[in-house]
Amino acid sequence: MLTHEQARAFYDRFGSKQDWQRFYEDRAVNDMISHGAFDTASSVFEFGCGTGRLAERLLMQCLPQNVSYLAIDSSPTMINLAQNRLSRFQDRAKVRLSLGDMALDVGPNQFDRFVCTYVMDLLAENDIRAVIREAHRVLAPNGLLCLVSLTHGYTTVCRFVEKLWVSVHSFRPVLVGGCRPVLLHPFLEGPKWNIRHENQISNFGLTSQIIVAEKVAT
Repeated sequence: MLTHEQARAFYDRFGSKQDWQRFYEDRAVNDMISHGAFDTASSVFEFGCGTGRLAERLLMQCLPQNVSYLAIDSSPTMINLAQNRLSRFQDRAKVRLSLGDMALDVGPNQFDRFVCTYVMDLLAENDIRAVIREAHRVLAPNGLLCLVSLTHGYTTVCRFVEKLWVSVHSFRPVLVGGCRPVLLHPFLEGPKWNIRHENQISNFGLTSQIIVAEKVAT
């Protein structure tokens, strides 16, 4: 696993090249968007916004005009890219630098969508649990948690690609950006979440898991 500092350094160097990953990401992100009911959202939090490509798409195509959007990332390079990309939405969208702490500097029950794409596969299991806890805290009752992550393959080709990927990750995780396949279900078990949509999509041998889960009102 990469440490938080190593991950930040890698993505500072990677910069806008992150958008090249759309060749395997786009279909899974499309599926998440189609089940995330973004047309009825009023406040969105994005954990790990990268270059701001997803935020730009949501603000342009999917979200109401009166939405508020808060995005964070731990990479100063990514923050600069996202701020430039979203500058035309500055009345609705804010981008903030995170210090890599999983504790979010926002109050409870403030958002009705919590979005996180291709970040959980970079985090240690304890950090994944911490992000899920924070998502539950900051989401309003019945708010939606919208996740996309690399996951385990389900075909012969995908399992072969996964085996190669995991081998590289075990040897030198920085070569795959610190990411590895994870299963998200174990982190969403219990009475706090109602999974409304789950899917797996493979592109070029890489498999992504999509989950949209509703915060259960208590």
